Amino acid sequence: MQHQRVLVLDFGGQYNQLIARRVRDLKVYCDLKPCDMTVEDIREYAPIGIIFTGGPNSVYGEDAPHVSAEIFTLGIPVLGICYGAQLIPYLLGGKVEHAETSEYGKREFSFVKDSPISEGIPNTSICWMSHTDRVTALPQGFEVLASTETCPFTAFGNVEKKIYGVQFHPEVVHSQYGNKLLENFLYAVCGAKGDWTMANFVSEQVALLKEKIGNKKVLCAMSGGVDSAVAATLIHKAVGSQLTCVFVDHGLLRKYEAEEVMEVFRDKLGMNLIKADAGERFLSKLEGVSEPEAKRKIIGSEFIKVFEEEAKKIGAVDFLVQGTIYPDVIESGKGKSAVIKSHHNVGGLPSVVDFQEIVEPLRDLFKDEVRRVGTELGLPENVVQRQPFPGPGLAIRIMGEVTREKLETLRDADYIFRDEIAKADLNREIWQYFAVITNSKTVGVQGDFRTYENVIALRAVTSVDAMTADWARIPFDVLETISGRITNEVKHANRIVYDITSKPPATIEWE
Repeated sequence: MQHQRVLVLDFGGQYNQLIARRVRDLKVYCDLKPCDMTVEDIREYAPIGIIFTGGPNSVYGEDAPHVSAEIFTLGIPVLGICYGAQLIPYLLGGKVEHAETSEYGKREFSFVKDSPISEGIPNTSICWMSHTDRVTALPQGFEVLASTETCPFTAFGNVEKKIYGVQFHPEVVHSQYGNKLLENFLYAVCGAKGDWTMANFVSEQVALLKEKIGNKKVLCAMSGGVDSAVAATLIHKAVGSQLTCVFVDHGLLRKYEAEEVMEVFRDKLGMNLIKADAGERFLSKLEGVSEPEAKRKIIGSEFIKVFEEEAKKIGAVDFLVQGTIYPDVIESGKGKSAVIKSHHNVGGLPSVVDFQEIVEPLRDLFKDEVRRVGTELGLPENVVQRQPFPGPGLAIRIMGEVTREKLETLRDADYIFRDEIAKADLNREIWQYFAVITNSKTVGVQGDFRTYENVIALRAVTSVDAMTADWARIPFDVLETISGRITNEVKHANRIVYDITSKPPATIEWE
């Protein structure tokens, strides 16, 4: 089945993936493509609508990315956002100039004329601005639809030709009715039917996988993360016992994680899941190693060796499963394709597995869509909502050398942290949260004894895509409970600190 599709043309703005996600959340499939896509390719793609994204350039700049004005003759509705909005009048005979007053952040704007994109939105509301240029003259046939005190052309359009521009960012949560405006464009202007649902995706994908795989053999590297878990479950639903999964337990997982993977996928779902217990092997390789990159390389290399040994026992397979998701394959920005990550979630495995073809059942999905597919497939919430976890596992949350003692301390502290966050109903609000064992030792007093232990740091952030992140404002009483439990219940824990650094300047992980 061919879904209705919207084309999002990428001009290099920071919110461009977010625009695509908002469109899909409104049950309309879309692709984010480079802005230098040709008119011929656009015709062939046959979208029901086109969205121009924001971008960092000035439309009149020397190297500014543009599109052909022929796009406006295709009869396809267009919505320009920020830079994309300025591009419309610039290409059609209007005028764009440097603004005397730049606008950043929340601004109140008012509609001055009704149009299909303003249906169901109050006359005055809050939007999110981020621009230094502004439109100063509209092309023939266009009219002003909304204004702020300093931006007279906040929204404009040619209703007859279904071409609209908004100077603000409707895709961000700070724009009060931004989602409604996008919905109006998709449904009232483009005539969307809303046929992109996860239930549809699952049934269609299972049918496609059955047809593609037939009676052949499939191999999957199961990490326990949500991408590989959902990819494997989709394929298992399609071809059952023809799928073999290999789960390499490197001994660096969170508390109870390995047991959960086996219980859910082998015992409950009945997958043919092989577990390679390699914890001791990885620990011995990491002995005496403190440098973060060295730890990563050792773990990555050893993982491939362990997987290769297991794959040799299985023999040749026809398909190798990868949990590649849409952000990994997007060709992004300003006419240049981004480097596409190859084999991102099982790096290096293709060279050690005897297979014919890679199958990537999730390559059209964003992370939140992958989670919804997992729910649709009946996976438990603790699998579907599992937060991002680095490939090297707890090894890069232990500063310095990884030892068995530090691993046990970190596992227990991290488990308590996650347990209390869930009890406080904060687990859906916080994007990622975990404990870290630092290299700094401090004196403590526990009972009548002096202690001297490594400081444990707690890290919790809110984010959309991990490109930027803010530290989570966990209530003090919750932090107090967490600290009290860790220092009372965990061996070698006498001091807890909370990391209140955003990204940038810090990264989310400590190593």
